[in-house]
Amino acid sequence: MSTSTGPGLNKSLSTLQLWGIAVGLVISGEYFGWSYGWAGAGTLGFLVTAGFIALMYTTFIFSFTELTTSIPHAGGPFEYGRRAFGPTGGYIAGYATLIEFVFAPPAISLAIGSYLAVQFPGLDPKTAAVGAYLIFMTLNILGVQIAATFELAVTLIAIFELLVFMGVVAPGFSMANFVKGGWSGEDSFSLGSLGGIFAAIPFAIWFFLAIEGVAMAAEEAKDPKRSIPIAYIGGIVTLLLLATGVMIFAGGVGDWTKLANINDPLPQAMKAIVGESSGWLHMLVWLGLFGLIASFHGIILGYSRQIFALSRAGYLPELLGKVHPRFHTPHIAVLAGGVVGILAIFSDELISFGGQTLTANIVTMSVFGAIVMYIVSMASLFKLRRSEPNLARPFRAPMFPIFPAFALAAAVVCLATMVYFNPLVAMLFVGLGVVGYGYFLLTHKRRERAALAAA
Repeated sequence: MSTSTGPGLNKSLSTLQLWGIAVGLVISGEYFGWSYGWAGAGTLGFLVTAGFIALMYTTFIFSFTELTTSIPHAGGPFEYGRRAFGPTGGYIAGYATLIEFVFAPPAISLAIGSYLAVQFPGLDPKTAAVGAYLIFMTLNILGVQIAATFELAVTLIAIFELLVFMGVVAPGFSMANFVKGGWSGEDSFSLGSLGGIFAAIPFAIWFFLAIEGVAMAAEEAKDPKRSIPIAYIGGIVTLLLLATGVMIFAGGVGDWTKLANINDPLPQAMKAIVGESSGWLHMLVWLGLFGLIASFHGIILGYSRQIFALSRAGYLPELLGKVHPRFHTPHIAVLAGGVVGILAIFSDELISFGGQTLTANIVTMSVFGAIVMYIVSMASLFKLRRSEPNLARPFRAPMFPIFPAFALAAAVVCLATMVYFNPLVAMLFVGLGVVGYGYFLLTHKRRERAALAAA
């Protein structure tokens, strides 16, 4: 499949490592990001949003697994879109996935900086964010086995820490705190609450964003047809339980409005129970970093494989598809995505608009990419069922066509509401896509050569 005679990717990932990647990619969403949804929807309104998004992700993952096991390719959604709808379909899916995975890490790195600032008040979060990039880009370059083993370890620690958080704050939990002003600041539901419920969609998606990144490690799995379904289904169940527990316990410990619009809601929630000097709080800050690191590190793995696959297929410059001769990792792709992420960290004037913080807008940008990719992926599933009925499908989407149809319809609803509530971010997303499409049109000869080399 490579367009060069250089080394390829190693097939060495186990089922447990793939589960670790599935959960690790997402688990930072349990630590921060979701609480921005409380600002407009309230706790109860956001529960409605989160429930709808959880249903969308559950049906999506069961459907997406069919594509991943049928076409175990490092490009993931890009390859599904290309196979179903040709080069343009591949471009749309590849661009959307790239935006999702390249813009998620800067948001997470800023949260890492915020967590460290709790422990070291004089530390600039942006400086810490850049340091995180340098460390974890290096780790990703050193080899997929090292990266995946590290990912599994930090994911297990992060899960343990979320359980510790729930256990420590449980004695101070009060349902009265959670429901107070729970409908967009009001104590009862009204038609006005609907606006907040829809506006909160990007932050509910953040609970589960990037779980589909396992598809980009499929080419490096020992037995993708067996292990990927287990990793995906086990991952979504794990995340559903953790997301529900964290959100409810955090909202019930005091005044939940103080946790909205901040990057470190869990330490602040715990502080309300145990105080600033408690060892529990310090443990949460330090161990809580593992959750952020797990996602940060895992998404770097994801974006690098997406860049690598797009380059290999002729959609991006050839240099980005190089594989390190010793470590067998796409090292140039790792570095390229990191450069974009670091620039985003310092792009306050470009990305801080529309009344939202830099982090909130970066999260929203990443979610735009995810939703467009989900739409193309589900459309690809329907198209491939018709155009390639004999394609080997080790895992078939259950309750077809209901599950993929619901996931597709829900994603379309999410995209429409996000455009309505975030027009400036939507314009930026479309603008970057148009620029990329111009490059796509100018490089058709290289794609033709890449296709011939891969045949």
